[in-house]
Amino acid sequence: MGDLIGTSVSGTLFYVPAAEFKRILSGSLEPAAKAELFAGLCRINTLYMIARAGSGHIGSSFSSMDILSWLHLHEKGPEDLFFSSKGHDAPGYYATLIGLGLLDFDLIHQLRRLNGLPGHPDVGTPNIVTNTGSLGMGVSKGKGMVFANRLAGKTCKVLVLTGDGELQEGQFWESLISAANHKLHELTVIIDHNKLQSDTLVAKVSDLGDLVGKLEAFGWHVERCDGNDIKAFSKALESGNKVTDKPKVIVADTIKGKGVSFMEHTSIDSDVEFYKFHSGAPSEEAYNLAATELIDRVNAKLSECGLVRLDLAEVTRSPAVALNQPQRLVQAYSAALLDQARKNPKLVALDADLILDTGLIPFQKEFPHRFLECGIAEQDMVSQAGGIALRGLLPVVHSFACFLSTRPNEQIYNNATEKTKIIYVGSLAGVIPGGPGHSHQGVRDISSLGGVPGLTMVEPCCEKEVGLLFDWCVNHNSLSSYLRLTSVPWEVTFELPSEYQPVPGQGCSWGESGGVALIGYGPIPLAIAHHAARELAEKHSIQAKVINLPWLNLVDGNWLAAVLKGCERVISLENHYRIGGQGDRIEEALAGRLAPGRKLVRLALDEVPPSGGPAEVLEAVGFFERNLTRLAKG
Repeated sequence: MGDLIGTSVSGTLFYVPAAEFKRILSGSLEPAAKAELFAGLCRINTLYMIARAGSGHIGSSFSSMDILSWLHLHEKGPEDLFFSSKGHDAPGYYATLIGLGLLDFDLIHQLRRLNGLPGHPDVGTPNIVTNTGSLGMGVSKGKGMVFANRLAGKTCKVLVLTGDGELQEGQFWESLISAANHKLHELTVIIDHNKLQSDTLVAKVSDLGDLVGKLEAFGWHVERCDGNDIKAFSKALESGNKVTDKPKVIVADTIKGKGVSFMEHTSIDSDVEFYKFHSGAPSEEAYNLAATELIDRVNAKLSECGLVRLDLAEVTRSPAVALNQPQRLVQAYSAALLDQARKNPKLVALDADLILDTGLIPFQKEFPHRFLECGIAEQDMVSQAGGIALRGLLPVVHSFACFLSTRPNEQIYNNATEKTKIIYVGSLAGVIPGGPGHSHQGVRDISSLGGVPGLTMVEPCCEKEVGLLFDWCVNHNSLSSYLRLTSVPWEVTFELPSEYQPVPGQGCSWGESGGVALIGYGPIPLAIAHHAARELAEKHSIQAKVINLPWLNLVDGNWLAAVLKGCERVISLENHYRIGGQGDRIEEALAGRLAPGRKLVRLALDEVPPSGGPAEVLEAVGFFERNLTRLAKG
């Protein structure tokens, strides 16, 4: 599930143009050789797409590339359905569709860009049959498609690709039983068994044991093969196709990063702390080495087949513009967590396969016996935290906001009914980063958790406020807290007042009372508000007060009304959907307190945010200074 934020690689990038795909696909090569060459071309283009985009998932795309190639060249018929439940292999799948002419070739340059190819599959993209959401949904969706086909009198294959880390999600195992009961022989599930999940070995987190035996016990026909050996994979499919009374599953043993020697990880016995090619863009040096190796291998295969070498296209990229002293909230949180853990021996940390992205590596190293890696199993993690809290410890639970607030929502509520104290930390919150797409944009967590009794939700706007609010959660709040964190480094032009200390329901402000008040939380809305305030003053002679209100579901109406004195127009900035966000709490708190004629305007999300670069996404959802200035002017 991890999704590191990277910057695009500078220098020369190479890709295989459409003409080369046509040349090789139209040749009279034997099927396995054609699929092997096609996979090689797609690996080159996948690497290009991720390097150009600045983020994506190389390891997962490369491990499944041979599977994707054979399926689309020689197995999947025109009426058959295929989709990947993994999601992380989206760049590889896009490269496959582009190489086959099933996507516009120019989209190769538009991975994770607005109106381009989303970071995770979305049905708005041609030939994508379902969205990828949280892991574990794939087999269930495949069953639904088979049911609908049968009802319509259609007979076609439904092919679903999953990852082995995904098997830690309970929904995967829930989905198996009825598929066998209903003899869904049209359904074939392929497990990309590359042995690695986001951060480490699957076996280290939740060993799958006798996977074949387990799947057979659920009533499925099981084949196992080398998933990077195209001939072996084709034979496994052929054997499964003969079965007409059971759903089929192929355990395809693969290598994460397959195709680039230094990106491959083949030793399942090694103590992997972090597989560095899971997500993010490669460095310029790594890109050049990987591209050279991939190109050389394809050219050698072409020579073996009696074909001429690749005629590659080139793109020159300029270095990305560096931010000026950006605020890095996850790193600040990591330091704050260590500080509190050193003082409080009862503090323990739980993670859901995101130890790097949530800043937990330093904690794990210093307090290994107080760290619990729960894997891709958020419900299990949160209920474990509940048990830990009942035994008198202080669990701090970590995942991305989009997953932590939703998948274990019922478990969080159950913990709340026991009135114990747990701290939930949801990172990757808000619309940015936009590259991964809506499955990873945490923009409904405030509403999802808003009905949990006794849970106080806060979001810091800068590194300093991270430590202050986490200290409040640990040492001052008697019940549970939700700490919402922006994960991307963000440049801010403001500092908290030197005397600032968190007071529930209150915040701080900048500027004198004027015609407009801009209320926000977190670095992105407040940075935009400060820029807009300067523009209003310099270009329109309008004084704007900027208010930081870090309490997402708790507003002190008396304090806020006093701070708003003299402001004729009040605008709240919501890095979240409109319904259930902080703006609802502001409206409730100000009910009856605003003078006649004064108006509260809310800038919030009303539609699913798009995938794209930060500036593109912010503009698409209306979070730009000029839009805020327009609202402030009335």
